[in-house]
Amino acid sequence: MSVNVVIQFRDISANLQVFYRRGGNYIMGEVYGYARVSTTDQNLARQLEQLKQFGIPERNIRCDKVSGKTFNRREYNALVGTSDTAPLLRKGDLLVIVSLDRLGRNYTEIKEQWNYIINDIGADIVVLDMPLLDTRQTDDNLDKRFIADLVLQILSYVAQKELENTRRRQKQGLAVMPVINGKKTSLKTGNPIGRPNAEFPAGWSEYYEQWRVGTITAVKCMENLHLKRSTFYKMVKVYEAEICKGTAH
Repeated sequence: MSVNVVIQFRDISANLQVFYRRGGNYIMGEVYGYARVSTTDQNLARQLEQLKQFGIPERNIRCDKVSGKTFNRREYNALVGTSDTAPLLRKGDLLVIVSLDRLGRNYTEIKEQWNYIINDIGADIVVLDMPLLDTRQTDDNLDKRFIADLVLQILSYVAQKELENTRRRQKQGLAVMPVINGKKTSLKTGNPIGRPNAEFPAGWSEYYEQWRVGTITAVKCMENLHLKRSTFYKMVKVYEAEICKGTAH
């Protein structure tokens, strides 16, 4: 029987191996799973169970407990490699994830990583809760990789439009807020919107003036005010901006 995607799990030399056809050729490769939660107190059990049900042994599953805002994650980097390390994933391998948001949150970066894994490494990807996101080839005439790329493009477009709509709603909300004491103020809470005014340490203006006229050094000024160098110069920048606006005191 001719089957374009034939997955057989064989425990050869303690390695999970997958056989499937790409472009008319059967390729042998490893099957890896990737799971992620955002914080250390969240549970990976559900994802691990689904990856194991797919047939992936625990030794081939990589897990991170870190935010999806960045792809700088230890176990993910082990799979795809870094500038200093080679990837575990190789041509012909298969990467399985439970859902797309386990890969990341930013669809632009997800697309970049997706294309890197598919095109540069030469591995395939399966997203369990979204069957259309499966780049393995089948016997029918549909190019599943093309479909997966198209779905990613649509998801990316929808996410971008939602971001634009959210920003537009925020701007519209700010536009109707009253200004109290020079700050936009929430109609609902009565609290000012934005960063609070900078709080300078006691004696700031006096030490600042002495430093500016050269009576004391910056180092001595920092010591007297108990400030780190970076904090001191940040405060100088804010204070001088307030002087220009006439709000410094």
